[in-house]
Amino acid sequence: MSVLKELLEQLQLERLEQNLFRGQSRDPGWGTVYGGQVLGQALSAAAQTVPPERIAHSLHGYFLRSGDVNAPIIYDVDCIRDGKSFTTRRVVAIQHGRAIFNMAASFQIVEQGYEHQLEMPKAPGPEGLKSERELATRIADKIPEPLRSRVTAERPIEVRPVEPNNPLAPQKRPPHRQVWCRAAEALPQEQWVHQCVLAYASDSYFLGTAMAVHGVSPFQRNLQAASLDHSMWFHRPINLDDWLLYDIDSPSTQGARGLVRGQFFDQAGTLVASTAQEGLMRPR
Repeated sequence: MSVLKELLEQLQLERLEQNLFRGQSRDPGWGTVYGGQVLGQALSAAAQTVPPERIAHSLHGYFLRSGDVNAPIIYDVDCIRDGKSFTTRRVVAIQHGRAIFNMAASFQIVEQGYEHQLEMPKAPGPEGLKSERELATRIADKIPEPLRSRVTAERPIEVRPVEPNNPLAPQKRPPHRQVWCRAAEALPQEQWVHQCVLAYASDSYFLGTAMAVHGVSPFQRNLQAASLDHSMWFHRPINLDDWLLYDIDSPSTQGARGLVRGQFFDQAGTLVASTAQEGLMRPR
């Protein structure tokens, strides 16, 4: 089974009761659950309690505790509102009897209204750029053994950085990063699936943008890093079978925390989703 199909299985979840789901984890190499996985699974749980014609337009979540990759995660969905146009869900992710994540998500029927968007920032296209996996494989002999298998492994999302950097030898860089991303294989057509996979991908390459300003990386032992919260807005239909540009910036770091913002554009320049996150950046 491919890594992407494995991810789709994880996002599908096992339904235990009408509003209760169970999810499994895949160890990304850190020994703890990847935040994007919990984000995608929580959105999936919420979406499965909502009529299919209502599409997620926003989510806001808080990471409360590290997740155990060796134990299942229970997703308890609270159906707090079903209105004429909007549906609201609250999701709590539970492990070992304690909440590790909570999220509020809002869904809406398809409506027409005013439209505008910011212009897509300039960026070279994905053609000709090397994927992060290709770049890592080139220097595999220089990567410490505990990290080597993780950074060279097959990935469900192919990522091509516009300006590659070496996280093992970080240098100070401007608080801005661009990467192209797409699913490694074709996804099912349902829009909620594309949204869940994009939520999964959105937690990557994010906090590192705030760290780069200070010449540090999450691979360093003298830095404690973790996602604290995550917000996401879905503006227009998403197609992760094709390339999306993830344009990320960090306006501020302070109080051992870094703030990052991101926008996803398709190749035609359409803004399809926006993200924001604050993460822990604590020097040890």
